[in-house]
Amino acid sequence: MDASPFNPDELTAQTLAGGGPRGGGGIRHSMPAPHQLFFAQLPCIFVAAIDTSGWPLATVLTGKPGFVQSPDPETLCIDALPDVGDPAADALLPDRSVGILGIDFSTRRRNRANGRIVGRHAHGIRVAVDQSFGNCPQYIQLRTLENGPRAGTGASADVETFEQLDGKAQAAIARADTFFVASCSRAGVGAAFGADISHRGGRPGFVRVDGNMLTIPDFRGNRYFNTLGNLIAEPRASLLFVEFETGSLIQLQGVAQVDWSGPAEEFRGAERLWRFHITQGWRRNAALPLRWSFSEYSPVTLRTGVWPVIS
Repeated sequence: MDASPFNPDELTAQTLAGGGPRGGGGIRHSMPAPHQLFFAQLPCIFVAAIDTSGWPLATVLTGKPGFVQSPDPETLCIDALPDVGDPAADALLPDRSVGILGIDFSTRRRNRANGRIVGRHAHGIRVAVDQSFGNCPQYIQLRTLENGPRAGTGASADVETFEQLDGKAQAAIARADTFFVASCSRAGVGAAFGADISHRGGRPGFVRVDGNMLTIPDFRGNRYFNTLGNLIAEPRASLLFVEFETGSLIQLQGVAQVDWSGPAEEFRGAERLWRFHITQGWRRNAALPLRWSFSEYSPVTLRTGVWPVIS
């Protein structure tokens, strides 16, 4: 890539953090053949959509392996849409940016493809890829996909909307070891601008719940700072928590704030903290037709800390 693959806010975040990756970090304008094949093997992908108000929405799309195809290195064809109970049901429209994350929990492999929706039909979307890159396997917990999909309802009757986290939602977030965060850059022209979705992992309880505010440690990663960079100019974001054993989903929208003051001494392994103030959320019970069983934590995850107990 001739120009920088990072937008101005990602570059600012890299400076605030003491440095970014060497070169472009392997970010390309098109997908190499292994990435094309990888997406075609997956039963689900995680997606950052942009709603009609410009808010990011994190969601997950599922299908039989092969529901994502890449007819050429610059295109992804996704034969799936959000179901009617998904707040992102009307967000994946032509001319909107989209972030896509493919992840195989059984191997800890993950690849990203960010771009723009160039077509939508009754069963899916077509995406023009602007950026393609792999991510390291750090903080990904190993999970085994159970044989055969289960029926995910996804119906609107099974969706609970809320503006305040109740005890059930707080408990689900507090025991999570994984979540996904959708963000979006400031407005701009070029491949480095648009929607993005990232994976976050830690030991259960690494997301601290204080009423309607979540505090999240930021561990050392690939130094791209796609998410935290976007949050500098556009603090609106969306979180997705997956209950892997039940298929239930919690989707949140809110406003994020990053503390760039330095290492978070109260949380081992955290280089900084960021906070997420929830504005609205959705609980979708058994919406996901896939189930995973837990295998083991990432060795890198096990080197991170837990929140100290406040007496």
